[in-house]
Amino acid sequence: MNDADLTPTPTRKRIEQRRWTVLFPVVGLIALAAAGLVLFALGTSAIGVEPILVGAAAALIPVAVVVSAFLWIDRWEPEPAKMLLFAFFWGACGATITSLAFNQTALVVGNILTHGEGGIIQGVISAPVVEEATKAVFLLAVFLRRRHEFDGVVDGMVYAGITAAGFAFTENILYFGRVFAQHGFGDLKTGVVALFVLRGVLTPFLHPLFTCMTGIGVGIAASTSHAATRIIAPILGYLAAVVMHAGWNATATFGDGAVLINFYFLVMVPLFAGGIAMVVWQRRREQRVVAGQLAAMAQNRWIANSEVALLASLEGRRNWLRAVKRKSGDAAVKAVRAYQNAVTELAFLRHRIEQGTAGQSAEQRHGVLLDALHAARSAARG
Repeated sequence: MNDADLTPTPTRKRIEQRRWTVLFPVVGLIALAAAGLVLFALGTSAIGVEPILVGAAAALIPVAVVVSAFLWIDRWEPEPAKMLLFAFFWGACGATITSLAFNQTALVVGNILTHGEGGIIQGVISAPVVEEATKAVFLLAVFLRRRHEFDGVVDGMVYAGITAAGFAFTENILYFGRVFAQHGFGDLKTGVVALFVLRGVLTPFLHPLFTCMTGIGVGIAASTSHAATRIIAPILGYLAAVVMHAGWNATATFGDGAVLINFYFLVMVPLFAGGIAMVVWQRRREQRVVAGQLAAMAQNRWIANSEVALLASLEGRRNWLRAVKRKSGDAAVKAVRAYQNAVTELAFLRHRIEQGTAGQSAEQRHGVLLDALHAARSAARG
């Protein structure tokens, strides 16, 4: 055997990459499932099965609202369902169990160093730093390993929001369960009902709001060709998430109910409003990006001239789908929606190529997406 026999051929390399692509998600899901089982075992051993089940039921309502909101944000180019599912389970299981380990360590060490005040160190220092870091792991993994899934700030906010929603879901189960074990369902002043008003009604978007700061930073990094910005933006986003998280925890730790309410309405609500404004701005930017590519795509005969106006806005796309549904049914709607998504994905890639942010494999991916667009168009026309 010579040295050439030891060198993988391109075919072997592709097979190895394909195997890794298939194997990694499976291994990841198994690991997250194991983490979920460990969390369930820890929770039931600490407070019992019934409180955990009550906590899960109460936590379902706010998480459904939060996830629905981020799916609504992600309408121009919906992210792959399996990626969003992975994001949620990483937040619910992976980030949660990792944060739990670090926070418990901080509690023990803090109690030793401060003679019983470890809870303050855990809540104000450890929790913000560790929890925002563990949630950010998924964002960085997508950014580094699947760069093509990041088209900008909206994608960063969506992945961040779904990851944080998973984290908040598990955290709410534990909070609701613990309160149920101590006070039962209670009323507006105590028990699960009072906690639900705080965490499920007033602050369901709290964790997503924190982590969206990191998502914005990663989204900016994905949208720029400036090397320094690609490094600095995610770091600044993470630091903003930590500061906001620490500020909220510090207010809850050191202030009374009135201080907490004031901080909520004077600080958190304006920040939430700013997040909404960011979403609206970025959604309009996405529309401009797509609309700006349609003329060239029609000139290349990849799409029909008559489709340009329909594809240029979400309203036009919805009207198109309604007309197709009335005429041809749900199967045709699914085909046309896939075609619309293919057009959007190709438009975003062409924009990134023009901006110089598409990466080295851009031309190859352009060919793949163009083939996908042709296939989707044929299916839609059929």
